[in-house]
This record gives sequence, C-alpha cells and structure tokens, in this order.
Amino acid sequence: MLYPFTFQPILKKIIWGGSAICPFKGISPVQEGIGESWELSHVDGNYSVVANGELAGKTIDELIQTYGKQLVGGKVMECFGTRFPLLIKFIDARDNLSIQVHPNDELAKARHNSFGKTEMWYVIKAAPNAALYSGFSKQIDANEYVERVNNNTFMDVLQRYDVSEGDVFFLPAGRVHAIGAGCFIAEIQQTSNITYRIYDYNRKDANGNTRELHTELAKDAIDYTYYPDCRTHYKAHTNATVELADCKYFTTNLMDIDATMSRDFSELDSFVIYICMGGQATIVDDKGHELQIHQGQTVLIPADTKEVTLIPSPQAKFLETYIH
Repeated sequence: MLYPFTFQPILKKIIWGGSAICPFKGISPVQEGIGESWELSHVDGNYSVVANGELAGKTIDELIQTYGKQLVGGKVMECFGTRFPLLIKFIDARDNLSIQVHPNDELAKARHNSFGKTEMWYVIKAAPNAALYSGFSKQIDANEYVERVNNNTFMDVLQRYDVSEGDVFFLPAGRVHAIGAGCFIAEIQQTSNITYRIYDYNRKDANGNTRELHTELAKDAIDYTYYPDCRTHYKAHTNATVELADCKYFTTNLMDIDATMSRDFSELDSFVIYICMGGQATIVDDKGHELQIHQGQTVLIPADTKEVTLIPSPQAKFLETYIH
C-alpha cells in the first residue's frame, strides 16, 4: 500500500551557493555554498530516493515503474509517460545567476527529445535590495535581442523586480528570467534540464574563460512579447487554499494553516506534493498513514490517496502542487 513519501534531498554545491538551505531544512552541520536542494527529481543522474517507510531506498524511477498510475495518476501518465513530470527545488543565490530562457515542449521535443520547461518561483526570503528578472521592460524583437547580447546592453531591456518574502512569479517557457543575488526561493518546474544561457555578466571562470552562451538557440525559444507585470498578485488567507499558479503542467496553492484542514482528492487523478514552507504538521491519509513534517521537507502523496488531513502544530505553511 502506497503512503506519503519523503525523499533524501540532493544538495548541490555551486560556486554561487549561499548558506540558507541547510538551516531552513534543519540539516546540520550547516554546509556552505549549497546553491540548490533538489527535493523531488526524476532528472537523469539525479533520481530522488525515498527516505521513509518500507520503500525507503527506492528511487522515484523504481516507484513509477512498479506502481505507475497508482502513484502519479492515470491522466498524468497519459500526458507525461513514465517520467515524473515535476522537479521541486530550493535555490539560494549568493550571486546573480545567469539570464536564461527555457524552450517550450514543441521546440524541446524537436531539438532535444525532451519536455520544455514552464516553472514558478515562490520567494522564501530575500536580502535587502534583492531582485529577480522576469520578462522584458519594453517590446523588442529577435534582431534587437541578438544585437543587445553582442554589445552588452541586454540587461537594459529586462524587467527587474525588487522582491520580498511571499512574492510569486509564474514563468512560462519562453520567458527570459534570472534570479538575483540574495534570493532564496522554492521552484516548481517541469522535469527538464534544458536551459539556454543568454547572458552571464561577462564573468570569467578560474581559467579566464567566459561561460558558453546559447544566443542562437535562445533566439527561437524567447517570447518577445512585452508584459507590463510578470509578478503574480494574490491575497493570502489563513486556513484557506490560495491559488498561486494554474497551467496544464501544475496547479500550485498556498496554504497557511493554524487549524486542522482536510483535502478531498477523490476526483483528482494526480499525485499531490506538499512543500512545507514553515512550521510543522502531521499529515494523515485515508489509509491510516501518519507522517510528521517540518519546514523544508517535501512530501509526495500518491494519486490513489482519496483524502489527506493536515494537522498543524501549532502552525504550518505549505505549497500544494498537483496536475489536473
């Protein structure tokens, strides 16, 4: 019988990594320079491993091969096959990350035989003056893009957003974006590792080389449309589900609770992911399984679960994600 799963985090030591991830997740001793924690991953070479219960030690790949639609849902398997469709990460940027874009499904399929990457960010913490980039500050076209990358003025047409805790950005494939220094975020994205790097501030590595840019590949992937506001606006409510994002790849809700809350998934036909963003709680499912969860943990609820009850002690904040 399937039960709520937790996974061993895949910690990534990266040159731009900070020191926020370990304390947030309750990992000691604190490791410096951890840029990312892959919480739930089915990316090749980075398969998440179950941390709890009788299936501890099994990978997400083994779970899907064995349990299929019981785990992910029938509709989800029809759309995405035997690849778990979402990748959940925490990202802690001590420096500005490169400006990037991800291709959509069609382009990624044609070029890389892969899914594209639509994603979203939830800001967990932000240093003073921390910012993110999302979209353009004015309308440009492909020719102007190439010209600006070549003459180092590309940053002049990016839209910069000062950010603080709780800010949300939805990033459909094709939207140019970057995480700025001092941002600690949760990222929910399609399972795809395809990134086109557009600009990297002319930084050089230890050998004096600049990083490879994918100017031509990115040219056809970019959505050049000017959007006046790329930030997601929402009103937070206690003991309610507040929708932050809804697309064919994922729906994500914010749940900030200080009272017991039940969720009925009997009609959903999808797995559900809970990312605990603060506090602690007990998750109880309709099969009688109980799981204690605290800030920084990610839980996968199998698709054959009909109902879960979240019991905060005394308070908990979650991102809830599924496909419908």
